[in-house]
Amino acid sequence: MAISGKTQVFMIVGDPVAQVRAPEVYNYLFAKHGIDAVLVPVKVPSAQLGGFVRAAFAAENFGGFWVTIPHKAAMQALMETCDSVADVAGAVNAVRRSPSGTLEGALFDGLGFVKGLDHFGMAVEGRKVLILGAGGGGQAVAAAVAQRGPASIVIANRSLGKAQAIVDRLQSRFSVPVSCTTSTDPTGFDLIINCTSQGLKPGDALPTDPARIDASAAVVDIIMTREPTPLLAACRARGIQAQAGFEMLVQQVPEYMRFFGMTDLAEALQNDLSDVRNLLYPR
Repeated sequence: MAISGKTQVFMIVGDPVAQVRAPEVYNYLFAKHGIDAVLVPVKVPSAQLGGFVRAAFAAENFGGFWVTIPHKAAMQALMETCDSVADVAGAVNAVRRSPSGTLEGALFDGLGFVKGLDHFGMAVEGRKVLILGAGGGGQAVAAAVAQRGPASIVIANRSLGKAQAIVDRLQSRFSVPVSCTTSTDPTGFDLIINCTSQGLKPGDALPTDPARIDASAAVVDIIMTREPTPLLAACRARGIQAQAGFEMLVQQVPEYMRFFGMTDLAEALQNDLSDVRNLLYPR
């Protein structure tokens, strides 16, 4: 990679940032496709985020932010405008400066997820969807799924108040029937999406009972572990279509490129994401 005085600088901001994979992925893609840009990780404490964001955008060659934990929600509060998924989820993972100088945010977690469903041939439109969990992942997934027009969405969460808050935001933006419950019973649903952390640690209780999942249903677990989660393993043992969440990260890559004005690269990658998959999840 050749960095010069003409190079456009992007940053991925979080705390911590030692774990982030984005620089190795995007810098490889910039270099391969002749884009004079660089993505640099920056560790910024929460208390300093607002000041840091304003200072960074004062630089004319600064292109924008990738955003990771724990700053997605705090960053959204700094935006003048956001896309609809970011508004519902109350979080962003990409920030740019508009031609007028205002800050614009977007959230690609949910969009990456539904594009992953397309990749796996899992339909959303007209289906009954059960989303397990009302955390940040659940909110982003619920908003993106609602945009696709399912028959209905039910959000299951231990705290009904938190789930109801998401229901209220979804109802204000989309015309899809949506409700919440504390029950995790998957019976009668066409698509079950685990957005909880259950299955991340050995000995975790299953987020739902795989024995009660309809044989024709599809299941996605957004937990990204190399081995199938217990939920996925149990569903596959029954012959149920069940996929992990890795693809949602892969499918976000063209969206970042498009958001930051690299439309030709976005289209090239969308047509062939094999490089991205090999970078993120080498076999």
